[in-house]
Amino acid sequence: MKKGLLLSVVASGLIYAGGDIAPVAPVAPQAAPAACDFYGSIGARYDANKFEVDGTTIVNGDFGDKESNTFFTALDLGVDTQLGYGFGIGAELGAVKSWHKIASAPGFTERASLSQLYLTYKAGNTAIKVGRQALPKSLSPMAWSDSTVGVKNQTFEGVVVVNTDITDTTLVGAWVHKIVPFGTAGVKLNKDTGVFMLAAQYTGIANTTLTGSVYYGPKTTGGLPGDLVSAWGSVESKLNGINVGLQGVYSNLDVTGLDKTLAVAAYAGGQWDAVDAKLTVAYINDGDSPINPMGSVYGSGTSGFWGNVGYSSFGGEALGGLSQTIVKLDAGYKLPNNYGKIFAGVAYDKPDTNPTVDNMTAARVGYSFKVKGVNAKVEYRYTKISGKGANPDVTGQKIRVEGIYKF
Repeated sequence: MKKGLLLSVVASGLIYAGGDIAPVAPVAPQAAPAACDFYGSIGARYDANKFEVDGTTIVNGDFGDKESNTFFTALDLGVDTQLGYGFGIGAELGAVKSWHKIASAPGFTERASLSQLYLTYKAGNTAIKVGRQALPKSLSPMAWSDSTVGVKNQTFEGVVVVNTDITDTTLVGAWVHKIVPFGTAGVKLNKDTGVFMLAAQYTGIANTTLTGSVYYGPKTTGGLPGDLVSAWGSVESKLNGINVGLQGVYSNLDVTGLDKTLAVAAYAGGQWDAVDAKLTVAYINDGDSPINPMGSVYGSGTSGFWGNVGYSSFGGEALGGLSQTIVKLDAGYKLPNNYGKIFAGVAYDKPDTNPTVDNMTAARVGYSFKVKGVNAKVEYRYTKISGKGANPDVTGQKIRVEGIYKF
């Protein structure tokens, strides 16, 4: 069953989902309990990898060798229900099994985790969500709940409040005291002090969305090594049929020896019949504060910075400490008769201040399709890190096959 609305259309879209969802008019809460809404997914992924240093294969074997293979299967089950009088409750359970024969760390893993468990309350145009929950990328770009074939890689424990009293405006306040990577008991953020976030989104301008988020995390023993202040802002619009966007990021982890990091990214793209294309350019100064400080300290995954090269064989999070210029071009073609989509992308990253790396290039090509309700994808990725001076060239290749069925 498709995931239903727990508090209201706007509340569920902003504090439940992990994607970009535009706010709409709120729905008044029901006094009587509503029926439970069950949802879930079944997913699987296979990767064949190859890594080389100056043309010599390292760590894993070649394509086709058992040492290069990794497998991942996942099951995700969730439930939302309204208890009446504005109250609601939800839970989500994930289970994964992965196995590989990589020479450096052979073995398999089986894990199950309660990825979400929360209580909600809706009064007028204000929605409150308390407990373990997903943070959306649209309003929490520094640290959000991404997923692997349906199972969330990390969730967060805390309190999130959403208000839509102002026309065309969504206001969000959050206090997060714990990050919970999947399969773990979680780690307290700055012990019990946590991290605070304020965010706002405005859609009152035609075809335009303005979004801003500010984070503050005070320094504590066993937490962040210094006071954290991070600010994110973006404007996205459609001009003469072309989608355009501009994003700015400020990160300051107040530690002796670390400089402030400033980053900016912009894109332009659109869709013409069956063809779509998007060009993204980004620049990061040589500040040492990582763009996602929570990721560097607590391992919370990649950020929502548009300059990230998400299809890099080595990952793709753009880190602080390096002055970087990044260019990406992505394109796709929808085949007729709903036969799927062919997609491709290339990226170039020039870290001007890196003493060991001259540049990084990445490329991908793939085919996505849907059959019997399963969203499937076959993809090839290639990444090359060109060494500077006597440092070697490092290349990575990946063949990925995955599928996910949502219900």
